[in-house]
Amino acid sequence: MFGRDDIGTHTMRKTFGYAYYRRTKDLAFLQNIFNHSAPSITKRYIGITQDEIDETLKDFAL
Repeated sequence: MFGRDDIGTHTMRKTFGYAYYRRTKDLAFLQNIFNHSAPSITKRYIGITQDEIDETLKDFAL
């Protein structure tokens, strides 16, 4: 439809989840949408866990 074969439905699902979480911060609702058993699974799935790690380490220095 868009002339691209490098983006699949799974990519769009994860992109939606990431954007939805960044806008609403409603992890519980997103967990329900994705039918995940735990919030930690949803966070890892959409990449929020790594973003949070990166943010906390951004200004860290020894």
